[in-house]
Amino acid sequence: MTKRWKQRPENSTWGDWGDDDELGRINLLTPEKVLQGIREVKTGETFSLSLPLDYPGGTSLNQRRYPPILKPTEDLQYNQDTFFNVVARDTIDPSLIDVWGDDQVTLWLQYSTQWDALAHQGALFDADGDGEPEPVYYNGFRPGDHIIGPQEDAKGDGSGSVSFNKHLGLEHMAEHGVQGRGVLIDVRRHLGDDWQPVNLATLKDIMAADNVVVEPGDMLLIHTGFATQILEWERNPDPEKIQAMHAYLDASDDDLLQWIIDSQISALVADNYAVEGWAPQSAEPHTLLPIHNLCLFRLGVPLGELWYLNDLAKWLHENERSRFLLTAPPLNLPGVMGCPLTPIATV
Repeated sequence: MTKRWKQRPENSTWGDWGDDDELGRINLLTPEKVLQGIREVKTGETFSLSLPLDYPGGTSLNQRRYPPILKPTEDLQYNQDTFFNVVARDTIDPSLIDVWGDDQVTLWLQYSTQWDALAHQGALFDADGDGEPEPVYYNGFRPGDHIIGPQEDAKGDGSGSVSFNKHLGLEHMAEHGVQGRGVLIDVRRHLGDDWQPVNLATLKDIMAADNVVVEPGDMLLIHTGFATQILEWERNPDPEKIQAMHAYLDASDDDLLQWIIDSQISALVADNYAVEGWAPQSAEPHTLLPIHNLCLFRLGVPLGELWYLNDLAKWLHENERSRFLLTAPPLNLPGVMGCPLTPIATV
């Protein structure tokens, strides 16, 4: 593959792991980093960090994303949505004692606990060096050439797919394996449940109080309590409160953005909706989500959203710890912008 860019964004990792790299800082999850995570395991207890994938419920959090829809598959006569609670004696063969079921799902991939792929957000940037910004994604991959759609048969296999990432899909993370040392910062324990931005100074104060140290290659998790409230609503969220609750990273704080760059974290995860808040309105060209722009577009740091961190945070506090083994691969589903997962923390 020929090089896709002549100049890269400031403070980016484009090309650091090769011109065709599609992993970004997931490359920092080396065998040694996995061993560092394993060394944090003391009791063998595990914590599931996923909400049920039909949470939060409804569409008040994002009107484009819907709860999963389950249906039976077709039966042996190709009748749609029927192969469920099938008594084989009655419908297949009188000698059979079996009762069968098969099902299918329509799944909005970023509805609940998820990873954002590096293709989830790109930017207008002059990668060609000709003075004109063009749409590009991490490491210079392009809409139309590498990120396909919406168009008929985007995957090119007759499957009916209308979109497909030929590059930067989450299958690369799945195949690499997402395992290493996780580090949790418990923002909720110090700031409560008020809706408020968290700048670097506040984050460092919390880290110092809880003796949290973040090192290169660590996967960083931010506990705000957002997903705990989602779970308590039992699929019936308050449509107004859900839009403005709990803490979030202050993307307007340049010091915080620089810390993300300098820290060399391999992944950034929060239990809230988008990790950060919206950028203030401006007539000047700007990004709506500065941390998304920094992490996905420039650094190649995948973002985790809506992870359930309450029980893990409580255990870590009670045991005066902040580190653990984190195992968090996405589904090996090629070509997607985001994907659900069931991350596991082992302490």
